[in-house]
Amino acid sequence: MGIIQTPTKVSILGRENIIVDYEIWGSFVAHDLLANVSSSTYVLITDTNLYNLYVPTFVAAFNDVTLQVGADSRLLTYKIPPGETSKSRATKANIEDWMLSEARDPPCDTKTVIIALGGGVIGDMIGFVASTFKRGIRFVQVPTSLLAMVDSSIGGKTAIDTDAGKNLIGAFWQPERIFIDLQFLNSLSTRDFINGMAEVIKTAAIRNEDEFAVLEKNADRIMRAIKAPPEMTNDRLSGVKEILKRLVLGSVRVKASVVSADEREGGLRNLLNFGHSIGHAFEGILTPQILHGECIAIGMVMEATLSRFLGFLSGAALSRLVKCLASYELPISRDDALIQQRSGYKKCSTLQLMSVMGVDKKNEGRKKRIVLLSGIGRTQEQKASVVADQHIKIVLSSAIVVSPIVSERLHVTCTPPGSKSISNRALVLAVLGEGPCRIKNLLHSDDTEVMLKSLAELQGATFDWEEDGEVLVVRGNGGRMHVSANDLYLGNAGTASRFLTTVATLARPSLQDFSVLTGNQRMKSRPIGPLVDALKANGAEIVYLEKQGSLPLKVKASQGLEGGDINLAATVSSQYVSSLLMCAPYAKKPVTLRLVGGKPISQFYIDMTAAMMASFGIKITKSATEEYTYHIPQGRYHNPVEYHIESDASSATYPLAVAAITGTTCTVPNIGSQSLQGDARFAVDVLEPMGCVVEQTDSSTTVTGPTVGTLRPLPSIDMETMTDAFLTASVLAAVTQAPDGEATTRITGIANQRVKECNRIEAMKDQLAKFSVNCRELDDGIEIDGIRLDKLQSPVDGVHCYDDHRIAMSFSVLALKAQNDTLILEKECVGKTWPGWWDTLAQNFGVKLDGADLEQFHGKDSSSSATMQRSIFIIGMRGAGKTTIGGWAASILHQPFIDLDTYLEAKSGVTIPDLIQREGWNSFRQAELAILKSSITEKPHGHIFACGGGVVESLEARKLLADHRDSGGIVLFIKRDIQEIMSFLQTDKTRPAYAEDMMGVWLRREPWYHECSNFEYFSQQSNPKMLTLASKDFARFLKTVTGESQSLSAIKAKEQSFFVSLTVSNIPEALPYLGEVVVGADAVELRVDLLKDSQDQEGPPSIEYVAQQLAILRQSVDVPIIFTVRTKSQGGRYPDNALAEALALSQLALRSGVDFLDLEMQYPEDLLRQITQIKGHTKIIASHHDPEGAMSWSDGSWVPLYSRALQYGDVVKLVGSARKQEDNAALEAFRSWARSAHDTPVIAINMGIEGQLSRIQNMFLTPVSHPALPFKAASGQLSAAEIRQGLALHGVIKAKQFYLFGSPVSASRSPSLHNSLFQLTGLPHKYGLLEIDNVQDVVDVLKADDFGGASVTIPLKLHIMELLDDVTEDAMAIGAVNTIVLNNSLKGKEPPWKHLTGHNTDWQGMTLSLENAGAHHQEGGSALIIGTGGTARAAIYALHKMGYGPLYVVGRSPQKVKDVVLSFPKEFALQILSSLADAISLTDIPSAAIGTIPGDKAIDQEMREILCHIFHSPKGDAQKQSTLLEMAYKPHMTALMQLAEDAGWATIPGLEVLAGQGFYQFQHWTGITPLYRDARVAVMGMEK
Repeated sequence: MGIIQTPTKVSILGRENIIVDYEIWGSFVAHDLLANVSSSTYVLITDTNLYNLYVPTFVAAFNDVTLQVGADSRLLTYKIPPGETSKSRATKANIEDWMLSEARDPPCDTKTVIIALGGGVIGDMIGFVASTFKRGIRFVQVPTSLLAMVDSSIGGKTAIDTDAGKNLIGAFWQPERIFIDLQFLNSLSTRDFINGMAEVIKTAAIRNEDEFAVLEKNADRIMRAIKAPPEMTNDRLSGVKEILKRLVLGSVRVKASVVSADEREGGLRNLLNFGHSIGHAFEGILTPQILHGECIAIGMVMEATLSRFLGFLSGAALSRLVKCLASYELPISRDDALIQQRSGYKKCSTLQLMSVMGVDKKNEGRKKRIVLLSGIGRTQEQKASVVADQHIKIVLSSAIVVSPIVSERLHVTCTPPGSKSISNRALVLAVLGEGPCRIKNLLHSDDTEVMLKSLAELQGATFDWEEDGEVLVVRGNGGRMHVSANDLYLGNAGTASRFLTTVATLARPSLQDFSVLTGNQRMKSRPIGPLVDALKANGAEIVYLEKQGSLPLKVKASQGLEGGDINLAATVSSQYVSSLLMCAPYAKKPVTLRLVGGKPISQFYIDMTAAMMASFGIKITKSATEEYTYHIPQGRYHNPVEYHIESDASSATYPLAVAAITGTTCTVPNIGSQSLQGDARFAVDVLEPMGCVVEQTDSSTTVTGPTVGTLRPLPSIDMETMTDAFLTASVLAAVTQAPDGEATTRITGIANQRVKECNRIEAMKDQLAKFSVNCRELDDGIEIDGIRLDKLQSPVDGVHCYDDHRIAMSFSVLALKAQNDTLILEKECVGKTWPGWWDTLAQNFGVKLDGADLEQFHGKDSSSSATMQRSIFIIGMRGAGKTTIGGWAASILHQPFIDLDTYLEAKSGVTIPDLIQREGWNSFRQAELAILKSSITEKPHGHIFACGGGVVESLEARKLLADHRDSGGIVLFIKRDIQEIMSFLQTDKTRPAYAEDMMGVWLRREPWYHECSNFEYFSQQSNPKMLTLASKDFARFLKTVTGESQSLSAIKAKEQSFFVSLTVSNIPEALPYLGEVVVGADAVELRVDLLKDSQDQEGPPSIEYVAQQLAILRQSVDVPIIFTVRTKSQGGRYPDNALAEALALSQLALRSGVDFLDLEMQYPEDLLRQITQIKGHTKIIASHHDPEGAMSWSDGSWVPLYSRALQYGDVVKLVGSARKQEDNAALEAFRSWARSAHDTPVIAINMGIEGQLSRIQNMFLTPVSHPALPFKAASGQLSAAEIRQGLALHGVIKAKQFYLFGSPVSASRSPSLHNSLFQLTGLPHKYGLLEIDNVQDVVDVLKADDFGGASVTIPLKLHIMELLDDVTEDAMAIGAVNTIVLNNSLKGKEPPWKHLTGHNTDWQGMTLSLENAGAHHQEGGSALIIGTGGTARAAIYALHKMGYGPLYVVGRSPQKVKDVVLSFPKEFALQILSSLADAISLTDIPSAAIGTIPGDKAIDQEMREILCHIFHSPKGDAQKQSTLLEMAYKPHMTALMQLAEDAGWATIPGLEVLAGQGFYQFQHWTGITPLYRDARVAVMGMEK
């Protein structure tokens, strides 16, 4: 490093202490320090990331210089962990203790000089150390980041952070020197560089418009330079060195001058906090994942938006600021995709932000102060201004509340923004034209910004802003442009997509010969096919990259169309026509454009285009002989010197409508009868007939509304010339009245509104319904029935805007006359055409607004309700189980199920085999396709469909299914072993036999099934006993893929949770002990990397093998599954370089709807994004393992990985290695910090024997092993039981006492059952007997500190209820409590405030016993209850819950039978069998029965006859197992059991129910699902 002789110096506080230049670090700094900041001891402090980069070279340079000048000075060095977490009291104390230590020999003294080398954290921290050490010593700032260079290093502010907020403890302490070596910028990452640019933009925005213009002009050059790989050489910045130096110096001088004038922040220095009041609030929530500059960028936009809302800043100036920030790729919204991803989708509610802002140092008590801009380079005051909380809240909130208040006799003049239609056309024409053109009143909106950015990417012109952003100077290149190397992302800007599709054909090739146009998901479904067809027919080469007929498009550069005759279908959008017209002069020959297919839509817009083309020098001729035909000559546009854009006539309808609905007056001064826009006639054609007074001149429109509540309906109006305005007309029509009572408005001519930002006609109907307004959709319009104002309700769950600006603005008009406040969701969507609309309502019309967060409202929009869920289509081979699974899905989701094959047969009147025989396969496929198409079109929501196996044979059907999937629906592929399917099909005669080899059919169809579907479920052959488990597994799967699963929430609610890591190579081989292994685990981890494919023992397992293993595991366990592919570098066995294979396995997991997917953070960024973008409702566990122990919990090295994991994970898993116990303490401190910083749950543990304590302390989803497994997944892994034992020893799990209350209880087997289960699961609890028959005797027991819960038997099952806080629904219905559960999360009604809940698990034990014996509720059918006592009530409840019905009751006493039956609701479908004749008349013979009569007594003769007939009835289903559950414990074989067995019924002894009800009791008490076998053994011994 050479010595710079003449670096630039900047004065601050009267001294030239700031030195700026390239390559001054090293010898120059050493010389300057020794000469001007002399000391015998210098302490250089930096962080561990920078130490090796910069310290060794400086030490060498310092030593050389001290020798040269003969100085007796020493240089000490110290390093701290990087990151904001080091900016703490603890780090400060560590540094001070180190400096005071005798080991420094001698310790540092009052003459010591500290050198702070680093970014803002180092500068703030070390400056504060200097300010307090020995009551203040000198220090020097050497900022290494751009952010620190232009901001934190200058001004003497020093501080540390506390839990209460950032920078709350500190001091003003000016550095002796600030050395800004711009060479450090070469080593900055792109993100850190951009982070610093936020402060550069900030200082220009508040003080220097010239510097701001330099930033705007050079954004592309600077961004290209900083996106190059970071280097220590000059190469990266060689092209922008002087610009960067100028910008840095500009920022430094601004800050230095402000600090010099106001060192202690008395007022002027507040200006440097522009963007910081709100930005710091975001930073306080999002740090460290989101950087300071990124938060400040968001803060600047919001604070400037606040300035516009308050009327101090123009929309043009705000737009200019936003564009400048965006050009440096800084976030301009909290919804920025990168911000969301990097922060782990952390919520920043308005309440949180306001709370953080409440401790801002600039505040005046409770009054918040914010720097308000009045223009670029100017502020409203020379200090921060006091702003009301209500106004801040409006800007911060994601939604807005409109109050129904408008001042009467108001006369408003309102100028809407420039027309979007004219703005977009003017931009295209000016770019295609030659010479400069000053465009005034250009709309500043999302749409025009997209257009501007894309035209700049195509190098069609240069753009400069003048007059504070009010004038855009376009210097067109006369149609000469080049392809864009970057994709042209158009968001949801439909106009831009259509215009640019044709414009892109004019481009010339550069490094590539095509441009790509793309957009968001909505854009990808909007039509563009007719335009593309016309262009391709005229020689353009355009390829659809995804869906046919929509973006994205690949457009080849062809320097213009061929020209000549062009035919275009113009019945969908007039923008197709305008796009071709504007580009036609640059075709290779004159163009004749014929609009075919009928009358073109929106002719007014076509005429507007023609008129504007004439203004730019090209006149088109409309054919006099051919209808809808235009002749366009060749030529070049010549730009007018100035072009003034009219206000947007569609937007003008909203303020005019406010006047109409409120009875006030509004004038729009620059839209009149001579307007180019069709919507300019809205006042005359719509408002005047509705009863308004309209005055319209050539250039202005004034509307005065009638008396409030007297608007008249429009019986019929064709709005084809102003289709966008139909929404405004519709909300006014909602409150019209007519003398005859028929207040119906009929609007037609608006068919194109179905393909705008959303289906606006449907949206209008659905949202008006929320106001109690009835509408009907027409083919090309809508009918609205007007209602009185006092009937106009405010939507409970707000107005859903569909991200559509016109819906939001229309309903804000209607809200002014609703009965109560109206919540408008997605308030920011108005930015598309009128970003300042809410400002206009508040400032011009005096409307009261308030901000609202969507999280505040518990209700959801109807579009997300269960009935609005997209329908599910089930596909797969015949015999795969589609019908069975479809029935399950319908039952689970409470939606109707339709088998499309059955529906086709019903519709055609013949069976499918007969249909094929009669009309052939082709005819059948056409009928099948028609049924599919109508189902998707007519029932897109709330239905379950099972498709025929061959539906995928049709390309059109596959496209329909894929489109349904892409629009948010579920297409579920049911898989089954093909050999099993083939066996089934050989016996199935209900469908036609295959005309070809079945295996060949499968191999052809399988890729098609995958192509159409987004989920797959592996259906396995199940015997009756396995059906219950299979249906439960499918229910878990379905709830996961539909987003209804609460697995993560349930686990988070537990005090301790675990997942067991399966270390098996083959799941079927582990089935004998799998149930035992998962006991006490809240999830099970499938370690895919440990599986061994039977076809390839050495290599990674195949996708098909893993799918089968996963399916077997799912049907064998009843807990969530974690799908893990652990790579070798992370401690597993999967190859690190097999990225494609790992991706395919992850895709399988997501398609299979696993609950959790472990995703390693060491994977490349693009792979992580690819997986997380398709994760659906599966939760991601973002993991990183350090098996080598290279990282430390105490030095901040885990923070970057933690931050990365937050971007991708719903759960973060970090696994280090412990070499000593102190490592566990450091981990615990890290875990505590992470929990306090973010809501995302963290698994953080250490491997190794030394790390076992960390596993005990982890608490959330700790990975565990089990003695039955072949080996442990990681060193030091414990079982769940061992961890609970450890927690018990530490007092975390406290020993509780459980009881059985009742009499007699001495012979009970419950103590054996529960004490055995406590011991097996590692719990310290005890279960004992309390023989009592008076309920008052248990009061003191219930209040005891160690009471954990109880079982209850006779005679207390009813009376115990009076001592409980609540009783569950099942216990109330049965009329008995047999289980008391202590809930520590709720407060009881009496001291000691324990909350006790009464449950009944008898019925659950009955259900479990029946299901275990193969009685499956899905089969339905009737069931029988024998007896009428208390147990009979539990039996009735159990059978009803299993789905049986009707339920027959037989008993000895007719009155008791009647009493029991009448005590249950009608839906239980109870029927009395009072005689043998009743039994003989049955047609639905019960297949399940529960006996509740005494087992040691003879059966009543009449009952016996009834039972014998039922047991032996020939009407019973011989194919279905019939089962009797005998509730009597003794004798071993009761008379009732003998009677049933003699008839061939299977019987179950009552002790099974005792085991079952105890099984569920244990679950309620502990949250642990035990192994039923263990409970059974404890009750029944080893008896079979």
